[in-house]
Amino acid sequence: MRAIDELTEVDDPAWPELEDALADSPVPTRVLPAHREEGRRCLLQLQVTARSMLGALVLHTGGLLLDNGWVRVFGGAGTGVTTDGDLPSLGQVNLFPATFDPAWQPAAGLVVGHDAVGGVFALNGHDPAAAGRPGTPGQMTYFAPDTLRWEALELGHSAWLAWLLSGRTEEFYSGTRWPGWRAEAEALALSQGFSVYPSLWSQEAQADLSATARRAVPMDEVLGSAAEFAGLLGLPDPGFLGAV
Repeated sequence: MRAIDELTEVDDPAWPELEDALADSPVPTRVLPAHREEGRRCLLQLQVTARSMLGALVLHTGGLLLDNGWVRVFGGAGTGVTTDGDLPSLGQVNLFPATFDPAWQPAAGLVVGHDAVGGVFALNGHDPAAAGRPGTPGQMTYFAPDTLRWEALELGHSAWLAWLLSGRTEEFYSGTRWPGWRAEAEALALSQGFSVYPSLWSQEAQADLSATARRAVPMDEVLGSAAEFAGLLGLPDPGFLGAV
């Protein structure tokens, strides 16, 4: 086990590089303020250093809002209570123990981001197959609300973050964004996502996204509905999608 000072006091921290990438990104980006003690708590439990992009996120940001809030990347925010102006921290989303536990590991992998329609970005753990996830250990995966399945992204965490900031997500989201999505996403509270009818996985929605109706609901309702529909349709249980 490494103490918190060993994790934070490093010669080549990733934060300056990440700060430059955020400043240069063509994607509308909002960096939420960091919560120092929660960030340090998250870093200690993760046992990653500030040399990593993941470490930089939890130490120096309260999370990122990309594309007018369509994508939420979790950092070290959190005072124990989530408000409309605050994202939960990475530790809160992944149910980290209240005090450091060297034996604790996320059961299926680490949830690192959500999007406004209930898509979930997660970092695979040491045995993805046992958790019902595709890809290899340490690789990013995505729970897709238009298929209700996990998909391998074939990227590590740092490359995934660079991809989000590059502005190259238009094709990725072409099947789940409707005309006017940006203004609707910007109006969401940070505790909310979209309930879409007909559902994004339905033939009707996939034939014409502009004909869908959307309403803002708590994000846990969006995630819970996706898991419930996966079961009703006989698809694999997606497992843990994050606590919000």
